[in-house]
Amino acid sequence: MKIVLLTITALMISIGAKAQVQHPVKWAYASKKISATEVMVLLKATIDKGWHIYSQNPDGGGLKTTFTFKPSKEYILMGKTLEPKPIVKYEPAIKANVIYFENLVVFQQKVKLKSANKKTINGKLEYMACKTQCLPPEEITFNIPIGK
Repeated sequence: MKIVLLTITALMISIGAKAQVQHPVKWAYASKKISATEVMVLLKATIDKGWHIYSQNPDGGGLKTTFTFKPSKEYILMGKTLEPKPIVKYEPAIKANVIYFENLVVFQQKVKLKSANKKTINGKLEYMACKTQCLPPEEITFNIPIGK
């Protein structure tokens, strides 16, 4: 009887471990003052080995990474969110280029402050992480303190 209970317990633990949600991408945020009225917002994704996230400008493949900054009367976005040069790989299965990042990527958004009182830049990002299969898209809100 003890062996049966131990076997069932071990089986339940192993099933529970497999059912855990995977989070292969960790996000970190910062900002750096460029001048008295300009800030560079930095959104850094650290990606687990073997995983990738898509560029903001994909040809094909999965869901593109997007950044939505909460509108405010205290700042305006200057241009688009910048990204480094991505990896481009042709995928014969979908007959398109897949544009993505592995390991580490830092996205940058320049912001012009209209008020010295503004203490944070708020928004959300959406991305999809893939390995051999893709996880469902994830949406994360952020509140980035304005650097000094």
